[in-house]
Amino acid sequence: MADSALGPKLLRVLVSEGNSTSSREAITILGLSGHIVEVCDPSRFCLARFSRFVRTFHRCPGIRDDPAGYLRFVESLLAARPFDVLLPIHEQGFLFARVRERLEDRAGLALPSFPSYRTAHSKAGFSRLLDQLGLPQPATVIVKSASELRDAIRFPSVVKTSVGTASRGIWLVRDDSELNGALRELSVGGAFADEVLVQEFVAGTTEKAQAVFCRGKLIGFHAYRQIAAGAGGGEAIKQSVSRPQVRTLLMTIGEKLVWHGALSVDYVLPDDGVTPLLIDCNPRLVEPMSAYLAGLDLVGLLLRISKGETPATAPESREGVRTHLSMQALLGCASRGGSRRDIIRECGRLLTGAEPYADSVEELTPVRLDWISAVPLVTTAIVLLAAPEWAVTLAKKGWGAHLLVPGSIRRIESEHFR
Repeated sequence: MADSALGPKLLRVLVSEGNSTSSREAITILGLSGHIVEVCDPSRFCLARFSRFVRTFHRCPGIRDDPAGYLRFVESLLAARPFDVLLPIHEQGFLFARVRERLEDRAGLALPSFPSYRTAHSKAGFSRLLDQLGLPQPATVIVKSASELRDAIRFPSVVKTSVGTASRGIWLVRDDSELNGALRELSVGGAFADEVLVQEFVAGTTEKAQAVFCRGKLIGFHAYRQIAAGAGGGEAIKQSVSRPQVRTLLMTIGEKLVWHGALSVDYVLPDDGVTPLLIDCNPRLVEPMSAYLAGLDLVGLLLRISKGETPATAPESREGVRTHLSMQALLGCASRGGSRRDIIRECGRLLTGAEPYADSVEELTPVRLDWISAVPLVTTAIVLLAAPEWAVTLAKKGWGAHLLVPGSIRRIESEHFR
């Protein structure tokens, strides 16, 4: 477990949402470091409500449907209460970067310029950046219509909307039938009003890396590999790895964008090669507890640069540290067709620490540290035992009003947004 990167000073931190796994893990890290944590979220039953580390919960408008209302709510909180840091833990950073100058006078905030943020947030923008920098990625074509997509497709391919998180807007297309299904969903969702990526499918191992930058300089880096999958593309079990090549790639990206704050990437290690291929970017931390348990407090570093400090580069995290997310494990078991008996067995393995959870530490719901986190975990188990087929529906509850959609992005980008 990491020592706090911040030192003895305790801060009052406003976390921008409370329903993502990344937010829930950041709250645990903040609480273990002794900081005063307040959270705003549109859902009264978000994950953050079930943590002893949250001092105050503020129910707010959803950024998906009302970005201006959400911004007014956050600004009113910052005006009324003495927050040291505003922590944009998820896609709210897109909005905050748009009006960064209005927020920086009210609380510490670590974000790059809005053009840089927009480049990293858009899959098409990120792909173009990789081309510009000559960095490795699968062969990619960017299209704007169904006919262009049909012309560009080579089976198998991965089709992606330019905006999407938590594995939304991604289709693995292996034949004409799957292509037609993807085109129907793209058309219904209005995806061709923006850009769509057609990317070569590369067989290999997908890993993730995350970093914190201070004005373009990388000061903290962590990478991990998926050992077992959960639902919706998430990890149920992960293990920290050492990836100096990926660290160098991230350094190049951060320097080019003069990045300030957190930045994460997904990449594939191909079965037939050694060069990692970058496939996605998130302008934020993604589930930072893995790094924390491997000895690197990325959240603490983020707080320090939010307060205007310039920390020294942190030592690398330890490789080989295995962690798991029990809720994802249960959802993954059910979503793969697991029966009630299978789910009961999975619960037993989680409770006893049997394989594959031996020598693994819980990330998301650390009941021994935060007993209230047992509530969503037990609720998930009960619901799945009652109806295993609800696994996909439960996983999609994380795709709520705290996330952006193309319409809200266009409103935030508009010239007259206030």
